[in-house]
Amino acid sequence: MTAQGARRGQAERDAITVEIGYALCSAAFAAAVAFGAVTGPALLFDLPRGAERMLPVAGTVLAAVLFFARVVSVLVRFQRSAQPSQPGRTSPDS
Repeated sequence: MTAQGARRGQAERDAITVEIGYALCSAAFAAAVAFGAVTGPALLFDLPRGAERMLPVAGTVLAAVLFFARVVSVLVRFQRSAQPSQPGRTSPDS
C-alpha cells in the first residue's frame, strides 16, 4: 500500500526490489573495500601489537557505518525520485 492507500503495481514492486538489491550489493562492496583498506596494513606489514589489534576493529566499525550509510542514501534517493514533483500530478509533464 502506498501513502495514498492505493496498491502498488507489479512494475513498482519490481523496481523497489531491484533498488533494495542494488543498495545492499553496492553497500557490501563499499564496506569490503573500506575494511580491506583499513585492515590490510595489519596483515601486510610488521606493525606494533596495538596497531595490529586496533586496525581490524577500526576496519569493522568503518565498514558497518559505511554499509548502513550507503543503504540509507540509496533508498532515500530512490524514494525521493519515485514521488511526483507536484502533489496530485502523476508526472513532471502534467
